[in-house]
Amino acid sequence: MSRIMLGKLHALAVLFAAGFVLSACNRGAPEPDAAEVEAGRENVEAMAGEHVDDTTDPSPGAEVAPARDVIAESRLPYAESGDELVYGHFAAPSDVFEPLPALIVIHEWWGLNDNVRAMADRLAGEGYMVLAVDLYGGKTAATPEEARVLMLEVVEDPEPARENIRAAYQFLMTAGAPRIGSVGWCFGGGWSLNTAMMFPEELDATVIYYGAVTDDADKLLPIASPILGLFGAEDTGIKVESVESFRATLQRLRKVHEVHIYPGAGHAFANPTGNNYNAKVAEDAWERTTEFLARHLLPAESDGT
Repeated sequence: MSRIMLGKLHALAVLFAAGFVLSACNRGAPEPDAAEVEAGRENVEAMAGEHVDDTTDPSPGAEVAPARDVIAESRLPYAESGDELVYGHFAAPSDVFEPLPALIVIHEWWGLNDNVRAMADRLAGEGYMVLAVDLYGGKTAATPEEARVLMLEVVEDPEPARENIRAAYQFLMTAGAPRIGSVGWCFGGGWSLNTAMMFPEELDATVIYYGAVTDDADKLLPIASPILGLFGAEDTGIKVESVESFRATLQRLRKVHEVHIYPGAGHAFANPTGNNYNAKVAEDAWERTTEFLARHLLPAESDGT
């Protein structure tokens, strides 16, 4: 992705800002499903319990450089909420001119912070256009209580987040991405699965890191996207029983999926700013993620280059 291509994306962003292809959030939004909201509230409280003593201070695990040089723009408008633009972090390899397969990256409950931007850059280094979305309207949390409030706001009124994801998908499609996948952690892991539900025929790959999942066959049946799920056996927020039930339903529905539950790993094992960070498990999960995405998104003849 050269600066010429990034310039074209900025031009596309201007068109979005002018309202030509921009998706405005929360216009005529349906009432949220009461059962889903209640399940979401329970998930918020579970996440609050998992992160009660966490901070956002980075560890050395947050300093891993991309495998190749990338070019990034940390404030690229891709959606609109009311009269306000929504900005995401865009990254792509610096040495490629043509549009590439793309990833919608969805942040943890902390918000679109430096840790997520760094992970977006690492994914871009694997050969993708990457748009890290912002479902918190420009806010990030510095404490678990702040994160709890931000996540709860989305749970109570999820339609703006859905419109946000729709706008991100449309932006990447308009940018020329031949295939699109989603990747998310924690709060974003659940939203990565939601993205597969929102684009059941269109999405080409779905990666879920310790996010809330479902065993509702009616919701999972339409999904055509291959799914990779990565979970910790010691996660008290996303319980193993719910993951096993999710996997069993995917098997029964004959969906293409890989679900890995890591013994001894807790919630947020891949978050280098969290107390549960597990470098060995995080590295294995990263290798599984990059292999899965390459298999389903990258052209076979390119080998990701």
